[in-house]
Amino acid sequence: MSNVIFALNHLDWLSLLDILLVAAVIYAGLYIIRGTPAVQLLRGLLVVVAVTGILTGLLHLTAFSWLIRNALPAVLVAIPVIFQPELRRALERLGRAGRLFDRNYQSDTQRVIAEISRSAASLSNQHVGALIVLEQSTGLQQYVDTGVIINGLVSSELLETIFFKNSALHDMAVIVRGDQIVAAGCMLPLTEKEFLDRQYGTRHRAAIGVTEQSDAISVVVSEETGRISIARNGRMVRNLDESRLRNILQLFMRAGSARRF
Repeated sequence: MSNVIFALNHLDWLSLLDILLVAAVIYAGLYIIRGTPAVQLLRGLLVVVAVTGILTGLLHLTAFSWLIRNALPAVLVAIPVIFQPELRRALERLGRAGRLFDRNYQSDTQRVIAEISRSAASLSNQHVGALIVLEQSTGLQQYVDTGVIINGLVSSELLETIFFKNSALHDMAVIVRGDQIVAAGCMLPLTEKEFLDRQYGTRHRAAIGVTEQSDAISVVVSEETGRISIARNGRMVRNLDESRLRNILQLFMRAGSARRF
């Protein structure tokens, strides 16, 4: 108790600032990886550190303690490599700071929503299947790497060309990042839900699956029925027309932008 009182008596504003900065860095790190696969990796790493700390402290394992002490610098070097996608996304967020209130950013988002809604309606009328995934704060680079890089401005014409029945890329997914179609022909994880309606095919299961593992938004057009659906957080809303799809996309994108900033 006396040590605590002594420490409080010698706590000046520089020490307080030092503590606040450390807390801010830890909070920023946790915020960056929130909702990403890195959370599970960090949790596992903390469990390993806790177990090894307990074992070396209680059992006095000299050789094991030496190994842990010498391996720690290598782990610190490996962390930026392991969390490279999250660190890159954090820097992108810093660069995008304030864009939520930027009229150009808002107009770009509205244009993307309008183009996707228009293309979904056109593909629906032609009974052409499609799967369009809009990346949000959780990176989808692992799925982008499975497809063909496009890096083209989002437009209904480009989307309809990609999903044209004779196109080599029409069976897989298109991933949209910002106002760019990043890649086409991308493979996505399928949902493991067993109670889904039998009408849900592979395209619909992929649309739900990617939203279960990220905060992405999926727009899917059924090849058999022409129905338009939208998925988010592992749930799907079906039987949409162009107007309803546009309204729901605006709602989801607005909610996602508020969360990111």
